[in-house]
Parts: sequence; structure tokens; C-alpha cells
Amino acid sequence: MLELSRASWTDVAAHLESHPAIAVLPVGALEQHGPHLPLSTDTLQADAVARRLAERLDAVLLPALPFGNTWSNDALPGTVSISADTVTAFAADVAASLERAGYALLVIVNGDFGNRLPLQRAAEQSAARDGMPVLVLDYPGLVEIGDEVKDSPWAAPGLCHADEIETSMILAVAPELVHRDRMQPAYPELPADFGLRQMALAPLSPSGVFGDPRPATAEKGERIIDHVVVQSELIVRRVLAALHPAS
Repeated sequence: MLELSRASWTDVAAHLESHPAIAVLPVGALEQHGPHLPLSTDTLQADAVARRLAERLDAVLLPALPFGNTWSNDALPGTVSISADTVTAFAADVAASLERAGYALLVIVNGDFGNRLPLQRAAEQSAARDGMPVLVLDYPGLVEIGDEVKDSPWAAPGLCHADEIETSMILAVAPELVHRDRMQPAYPELPADFGLRQMALAPLSPSGVFGDPRPATAEKGERIIDHVVVQSELIVRRVLAALHPAS
């Protein structure tokens, strides 16, 4: 793996001459995650997954984007949201720059739900002009491993926000940022159409928590991250095999 932010241009040139030209970009957010987790939770998680994935692929790791489209959490202090169009433009510009530099694939590790559609639009734009492939990964296998490790119920099927899963992941990668003394469960009454339309999260949970973070452990976090990385690698290698079939 080559970490782009710590490399010189000659380091990059040498790497690209002897390794597959794959870049991995973590995209996070700066948004509330309850009173016990840092605003950078999504970015820390995406960076951890992206870093391990880049190591397994021997790829180039780009610096994480620390902002995302997270308007649904705007009501709680500290959240900084950028527009969906900005997320799309950022990813599209990075992809175009990497393509000009000779990369063959950009893998985006997305850490926030609000970024999903904007990042897919960037991937679509690249595909529409027959440009470099852009693969967006939204933590494949997260719900599956969550069902295995969780001791607390979901606030809603697959909803991870300041709950046991996210708290475990931050305990694994940045335990000094977790305030155990502030952990409190919250199971808000969600509207019948939750998940079917766009809606603000803050009015639904005054604390910003959806679930119970108290059973979280670093060991669970490691299992979650490792599983997501393995599933991500499988997808990337399938894409690479399709792009470059054996002759």
C-alpha cells in the first residue's frame, strides 16, 4: 500500500510502475453521533476500512474526505453538511484527475448514508463518458456481521447511528474518543414510512442515538471492520476480473 498523503511524486511513479493502478478513497462526514462519539465517526470508520482494503489490494490510499451530505443531522450542533452536488463534483473531479494520471480503478469507501446517491452519480458520470471505472462500496456485509455480533436490538432494520455497531468500530480504531460515561440507549418511535423517504433524523432522537451503544466492545469493532474489508475485497476483485478477463 502507498499512502498518497505521505508519498512524493517519485514514490507514486515507482508504485504505479510495479503495482495495479488502483486508488482507494474514504469518504466520511462531520455529523453528530450522540453524546458519546466524535463528530468524525463516519470518517474514522471509512478511513479504517479503506486503509485495510488498500493494504490487501496493495493499492494507493487517498486522504479521507471529512465532509458529506448530512443535512438530516443539521439540527444538532457540530454537524457540517455539504450538498449532494458538491459530493458528486468532488468525487467526479478526483476520478478524472486519477484517470489522467493513469489509474485503472477508483474504489470509494463510503462511510455515510447521505453520500450514497451522490457518489453513485459520480460513478455514473465516469461510466457515461467511458472513463475510468469508479466503484462505490457502502460497507458490504455490515448488516450480516451486525446480526452476528450485536447484543442489542436494531432501532430499525440495518440502521447504524451511534449504536452498538458504530460505537464498537470507534472503540476499535480510536478508543480515546469514546465517552463511555455518556452512553445511553435510545429507541425512538419511528414513522411508518421511515427509510422510504428523506427525513431529518434530529427530531426523531433528541440525543442523536438510534439503538443501544452500551454493549459495544473493541473486539466487536474489529470483527465488524474485518468482515466489511473481506467482503469489500471480494467485490473489488470480481470487478477487476471482469475488467481484465484472463486471455
